[in-house]
Amino acid sequence: MFGESTNVNSQTSIPLYADGYPGIMFQQSDEGFFLHPKNEKLSELFLYGQTLNPISLDVRGCYHYAVVQLYPFASKYLLDIDPKVLNDDCFDLLTIKYLDVASFHKGLNESSTLAEKIEIILNLIRGLIESHKVHDNDNVQKAISLILKSKGQIRISTLIEELPITERTLERNFSAYVGLSPKQFSKIIQFQFALNQLTETSFEKLTDVSLDSGFTDQSHFIKTFKRYTGQTPSFFRRNL
Repeated sequence: MFGESTNVNSQTSIPLYADGYPGIMFQQSDEGFFLHPKNEKLSELFLYGQTLNPISLDVRGCYHYAVVQLYPFASKYLLDIDPKVLNDDCFDLLTIKYLDVASFHKGLNESSTLAEKIEIILNLIRGLIESHKVHDNDNVQKAISLILKSKGQIRISTLIEELPITERTLERNFSAYVGLSPKQFSKIIQFQFALNQLTETSFEKLTDVSLDSGFTDQSHFIKTFKRYTGQTPSFFRRNL
């Protein structure tokens, strides 16, 4: 993903809604990017974790950024920290001491194309993985795959039967590698499917979107949508 503006007078707010995926972002701007509602100035190179509450990246003036979206369990593999500490937050990659991140940062500053920037970020990712070598957890990866395949509509009891694994072990491992419970992750994926239905399809009624997305009723759909965006589905759609 890439974005830019050459308007020195622009004021841009980039909304971030829960989607189940962390990511690495490189950005440059006149006055810096700020994470809201915390009003926290961000590093030029950072990893953001799982988004649970509606947040935004706000920037004034000229800017450009490049984002590489990561797998749901990537924060654990790249930083070997509890991913829950990054929920609705960011990690400044420039503070890392065990890897020469400054050289990657310099390369990003000097690169002239998006393809070059993405390749540098991918090399950084490889370096971070190699620095930790976190043990793979096949059950977490299989659970994520099943949740994504079902568009978040799979039951936890079905997950346990498919793996197979105890519910307690699944909860503990999923939380350790993803920073969310399986149920939270499933709900986010279901929400994202509904969000895509609203933005990319031509449903005439919200009821159709809610039913197609697997919600039990429209009220449940509206409540979930508002939780992750701060807006009702109808308000969101009117402002597309």
